[in-house]
Amino acid sequence: MRRNAILLATLALSGCGYGASRDAHLAQTSMIGMSSADLLSCAGPAAKTTKINDVAHVDTYLYNPAATGGFNVTLPLTLGAVSLGGSGTGCIADVRVVHNKVTEVHYTGPDDVTIGSDGVCDPIFRGCMRQPEATMQPVNGSNYDHSSGFHSPAVPPQSSEAEDMETTATPAAAAK
Repeated sequence: MRRNAILLATLALSGCGYGASRDAHLAQTSMIGMSSADLLSCAGPAAKTTKINDVAHVDTYLYNPAATGGFNVTLPLTLGAVSLGGSGTGCIADVRVVHNKVTEVHYTGPDDVTIGSDGVCDPIFRGCMRQPEATMQPVNGSNYDHSSGFHSPAVPPQSSEAEDMETTATPAAAAK
């Protein structure tokens, strides 16, 4: 009976992690094409914006939860400890915007959960997913079925305008 209860608790903890991972990956698909105004409306202002060129920039969102959940069970007679649940400690979400439209979303950092990848990132765009903006792709069976908790969706092809970095030489570099 106890073994079943522990197994059920473990599955419940891991199921929550998988759902958060899948939702984070679904946001990567449904946000493509979203206007920068709608991104600001549902996700708030970015922590940092990096200009790529006159038509493209990257908005960076940071999320560092105060607690990551999970718990440890110490076994008797110094047999060790078992960790259940828990997850990564933070997430960085980079959103490329070209001609004021989202063209891709990437997650980095220690953002994996017990079962699934990027699950810690779910809260960053949760507001966008719960109350979708008009310029987002609809969340329906076709794109929801292709969302996974274990890997990010494929990155859509980018225009050459989105790739050309603007470079400016500093006086010291020009003198060399």
